[in-house]
Amino acid sequence: MPDIAAPQEAIELSTISEREQRGNIARLTVAQALAGANSVVVYATGAIIGHTLAPDKALATLPISIFVVGMAACILPAGAIARRYGRRMAFLAGAGCGVLVGVLAALAVIIGSFWLFCLATFFGGSYAAVVLSFRFAAADGINPAKRARALSFVMGGGVVAGIVGPQLVNHTMYLWPAHMFAATFIAQAVVAALSAIVLLGVKLPKPSAAEIAGGRPLGLIIRQPVFITAMICGAVSYMLMNFLMTAAPLAMQLCGHSQESANLGLQWHVIAMYAPSFFTGRLITRFGAGRVVSAGLLLIGVSVAVGLTGIDVAHFWLTLILLGIGWNFGFIGASALVLECHRPEEKTRVQSFNDFIVFGTMAVGSFASGGLLAAYDWDMVLWVSLAPLALAVLALGGAVLNARRVYRSA
Repeated sequence: MPDIAAPQEAIELSTISEREQRGNIARLTVAQALAGANSVVVYATGAIIGHTLAPDKALATLPISIFVVGMAACILPAGAIARRYGRRMAFLAGAGCGVLVGVLAALAVIIGSFWLFCLATFFGGSYAAVVLSFRFAAADGINPAKRARALSFVMGGGVVAGIVGPQLVNHTMYLWPAHMFAATFIAQAVVAALSAIVLLGVKLPKPSAAEIAGGRPLGLIIRQPVFITAMICGAVSYMLMNFLMTAAPLAMQLCGHSQESANLGLQWHVIAMYAPSFFTGRLITRFGAGRVVSAGLLLIGVSVAVGLTGIDVAHFWLTLILLGIGWNFGFIGASALVLECHRPEEKTRVQSFNDFIVFGTMAVGSFASGGLLAAYDWDMVLWVSLAPLALAVLALGGAVLNARRVYRSA
């Protein structure tokens, strides 16, 4: 049976040497590792700080939701900067936002301002949106047959982020006893500055006249069945990961578990999100992106089932680990499908539009997560997650059946 996507006939000619390609992949992987700590710090502390500072406890997860809003709001402007001035300029602008979130969040904790902390997490989301575009940048100038591996390898840098982020929180949260987590965000700003230094050495093709013009109308491109399927599966995979990860640290605290246990659970979750990246690209090359996405959705479903069986630390940790692996297969597989839906000159517009939909959907899930946890409990959060998961399974199943009919009629 064929996979749901076929390679584009047009091949993007490399305008950078193989040595520069390898250097870019290495630098983007290191930058992914450093910058990924930004998201981990926000997710590990956002709901806890929100619960402390918010005027209403139902708003405890609002800072994390604002983080996701920042991702959705800034991905299209970042794409426009990349299309006009090149990806590296967009990367450096994102790193600037990474420094800003650390400074503002530390100040918010010191003066006890909930709304300033929300503003800080908005800039954190802006940074995270740019960081996620590293995966597409890794495929620039690469032979189409090797793009999935390059994309996946750069995402693997998140393994280090999964270690650095939680440990950064553990080793700094009590350094300033009067203002818990203030030192954590100062340290996070320093890490963002280091990431910017690494990104200065990235050498990518300058935008061509054709890329600035944009290629085919966007409406024509996004109506492709494969793109619609990729967008739905990518959005659901990321939304459910965010939906459950947003609530998990606070849910663990409400269930009587320690902050250190929550931090470790988040650490293993992030490692599980990114560790498979070192072989996910090979799986996509061998089995096809559609099958890898299917495995990801299945693992997310299993993670929900595990969460429903109990509220011990082990249940939370296993749920988060399976959720991380499922996200990796679902999101990277869907990203590989997106690469098959556009021509080279259309890449920044199509990729940024895809991520806008993904992050916009995440924002809805993030806002709903906090409200459900406050009004009901952790089990309700898990049960509700099954609805979008079913939608993604139906979309992917329909795409596979359509591909099979096309294959048989050819």
